[in-house]
Amino acid sequence: MKAKMIAAILIAALAGGAAAQTSGTKKGMLWGAGLGAVAGGVIGGHGSDALIGAAVGTGIGYIVGNESDKKKAQEMSAQSPSGKHSSDTEPFAGTTWKLQDWSPKSGKETFKSKTFSFGKDGWLTTHTTNKDGRKTTDRENYRVVGDTLIVNKGDYLLNFKYTISGDQLTVDSEKLRVLLKRG
Repeated sequence: MKAKMIAAILIAALAGGAAAQTSGTKKGMLWGAGLGAVAGGVIGGHGSDALIGAAVGTGIGYIVGNESDKKKAQEMSAQSPSGKHSSDTEPFAGTTWKLQDWSPKSGKETFKSKTFSFGKDGWLTTHTTNKDGRKTTDRENYRVVGDTLIVNKGDYLLNFKYTISGDQLTVDSEKLRVLLKRG
């Protein structure tokens, strides 16, 4: 029993350390998994109970962390642009990127091109040229946490893993992969 307790505490400590530089959703999931493993191991006394506890804790942590991210996004939306901290916008602040490719494509795209301009003030401006020649502009808040780009407007919040290699930016989510070129 003592060995199981020590193992569960180590899992919680590792999850907490991994959560230090990530979005609230991921942080909640990691903490939830660790604490759920401890609770499951202590209450049930078996390794399988620790795994069940970790699974339940991950789910609860996801919900709590996602709500934390949404609250942060709402605070950012209400915040004046001059209230942004540069650490929240680096390495994108002051850069412009042109859409090169994305997948999966739905076949229903109505645009010809898109350009994304990341302001130093935490605003992302998307300029779209539609196939019919009409141009539109959309503005969203953004921030960066570790290797995650967080974009929000109103009640939605999108988390993207990103990598920059030279003048190429790759942005990934569960449903979309986007390739952009600095421009």
